Amino acid sequence: MDTFKLASASQVSITELMLPTHSNFGGKVHGGHILNLMDQIAFACASKHSQSYCVTASENRVDFLNPIDVGELVTLKASINYTGKTSMVVGVRVESENVKTGKKRHCNSSYFTMVAKDDSGNNKPVPGLLINDEQGLRRFARSLERKMAVYRRDSKYDGEILDRSAYVTFLKGENAKLDLD
Repeated sequence: MDTFKLASASQVSITELMLPTHSNFGGKVHGGHILNLMDQIAFACASKHSQSYCVTASENRVDFLNPIDVGELVTLKASINYTGKTSMVVGVRVESENVKTGKKRHCNSSYFTMVAKDDSGNNKPVPGLLINDEQGLRRFARSLERKMAVYRRDSKYDGEILDRSAYVTFLKGENAKLDLD
């Protein structure tokens, strides 16, 4: 196994025609179908980088920016943005294309944390990321910042150390009523 790899060595993309079976009750492509495709391509990218079976540990925020119509082509692109000891952050970008007009739209982007597994199901070390351009540096730094923000948020709101009185003011102007024992 290589010690470090370029992101370009494991980039993958897929294009799929959106069919009526992919639609929701509103006649647009169902978001769940897109999330399924995103998870699949994140798996493919992470597995290619780590040369291992990988599992999804988390997915960071999906904002559906534009609806996708039945009959459009959807292209998903995935790239390794960050590597830890046994995990990788895979950036996934989704674009739709109207086959009649050629117009392309950015539909959403998201970040999947994938963990490499060995044959026994234990976490397995992954190659590091060899960063060779500004975009790679930016993506790595953003992923690291997201990781640190999650840690800060999770530890700040730990149920064992939460000071309720410090957060009561958060409820002002919100659609909530406090009724604590």
